[in-house]
Amino acid sequence: MAEQKNFEKSLEEDRGDEGKKTKKHKGQTWAKEGPQDPFEMLDSLSEEKQQEIQKALHLFSFGHGPPKNLQEALRHTYCFWDTQPVPKIDEKVTSHGPVESERPSVREEPLSLPQEFIWDTLNLDNQEQVSESEKSLEEDRGDEGKKTKKHKGQTWAKEGPQDPFEMLDSLSEEKQQEIQKALHLFSFGHGPPKNLQEALRHTYCFWDTQPVPKIDEKVTSHGPVESERPSVREEPLSLPQEFIWDTLNLDNQEQLRELCDLLNENYTEEDDNTFRLHYSPQFLLWALCPPGWQSQWHCGVRVKSSQKLVGFISAIPATIKVLDIELKMVEVNFLCVHKKLRSKRVAPVLIRELTRRVHQQGISQAIYSTSAVLPKPVASCRYWHRSLNPRKLIELNFSSLTRNMTLQRAIKLNRLPETTKTTGLRPMTVQDMPVVQALLREHLKAFHLSPSLTLEDVEHWLLPQDGVIDTYVVESMAETITDMVSFYTLPSSALNHPVHKGLKAACVLYCISKATPLLQLMEDILIICKARRFDVFSALDVMDNKAFLEPLKFRMGDVHKQYYLYNWRCPEMASDKVGVVLK
Repeated sequence: MAEQKNFEKSLEEDRGDEGKKTKKHKGQTWAKEGPQDPFEMLDSLSEEKQQEIQKALHLFSFGHGPPKNLQEALRHTYCFWDTQPVPKIDEKVTSHGPVESERPSVREEPLSLPQEFIWDTLNLDNQEQVSESEKSLEEDRGDEGKKTKKHKGQTWAKEGPQDPFEMLDSLSEEKQQEIQKALHLFSFGHGPPKNLQEALRHTYCFWDTQPVPKIDEKVTSHGPVESERPSVREEPLSLPQEFIWDTLNLDNQEQLRELCDLLNENYTEEDDNTFRLHYSPQFLLWALCPPGWQSQWHCGVRVKSSQKLVGFISAIPATIKVLDIELKMVEVNFLCVHKKLRSKRVAPVLIRELTRRVHQQGISQAIYSTSAVLPKPVASCRYWHRSLNPRKLIELNFSSLTRNMTLQRAIKLNRLPETTKTTGLRPMTVQDMPVVQALLREHLKAFHLSPSLTLEDVEHWLLPQDGVIDTYVVESMAETITDMVSFYTLPSSALNHPVHKGLKAACVLYCISKATPLLQLMEDILIICKARRFDVFSALDVMDNKAFLEPLKFRMGDVHKQYYLYNWRCPEMASDKVGVVLK
């Protein structure tokens, strides 16, 4: 009994640690305890380390900045100017007249600024304001007029390739590793906002032009942000001249493999470069080709000269109930840009091109999710994780041992029974589809954001496929289906680990408990997953999942998932009111 109490105490301490799933910066106390602003963090380091980082940043950033000639301009992506009524940089203009002849609608209120700034109209009759303006202008002119020998003695700065990635490739492997380590160190804390506090200080260059609520807007009603059907241009958006659009044909095995490679090498990885999601061709066909899918919504960008796939975004059809309104929309996913193009602002162009293609089909709304905080989340959910292979997770640094916890105690704490308890628990079959659909329809009525699934949808999303999706049902003695649980398989690659090559995760999709106690049903699913050599079982705190998370020793993860609606204003809802899991 004393041993069991110690285990329970340790578990409570684990939960109290905010559920951090990784010791991402073991031995680097500044990473957790130091200031998170990168410039403050830089000041907290030794002078020698500061110089190393600044040299690397300067080396890697050399060649950036606004275009200085037409050749540079043709390779540049104009995030702002592509939204304005001006000719495109590569457009051949042969006539003259207004780009947009209709008078634009004018908003009454000024555009939003980050909360620490305000608009001001200068009074030029006020001498103090005039003097302040003159001083600013003189300082700006002086900065532009300064000519310095910034790279004296560094011949590569003038003669080497000007593209920073080409320049990086031209250096020795040792120098590349030093630079990338320093860049990772200095970029710690950069990136898109991860919480509302950061988001309120952030300026959303792209999203402020889209029909979504502002990040600081208090939404009390629901309905379209823009009710008028937008005019849709016929031709695709312009890309820099070295790139072309492509519609991927996922029936073509070569193109499907290309997409797998792009996503597996560039899509999602941990901040400390330890894990990267690994998508199989079978999983992508499941995720991207449900009933009603359209090939033009599998939108790619290729390099014109080599035909290499370097960007992708997708949409699939979905019918989503938002509060009491059922909407035909698309589910947007797999926005991915090759790492070497991240600075080119390709992502906004991909989003706008997919939006154009979806608008062509008469659809104006979309649902999507991301770990970043954008304008404006309709719900914020969090991942929880149940360890099935504690030793491996600790060796991979996915889990960590907290104080008073040893490896052997962690293994004992997470031990599961050898056999399941639920009578009649078995894999779902084709014959079960109508009953499963009825169970889902009734179950999903309780939530504010949920899908409407046809029989074809149930077949596609839930019928078991090896290595992709599993659904278990409970058949009673009366031969009726009373309960069901579904989960999909999502492995990750372990980067640069000397022993382990990957991590096998199960992610819960739906869980419906009518006749079987919920904790017993989910514990049996954990037992099945462990027997099938899954390493971890993950769940979002959506629907009724919170009821089994802590009792079954799930630990809170450090990844949030924000849910968004495009062109639909909706009051924010709690995670347990969300009835849809976006893959």
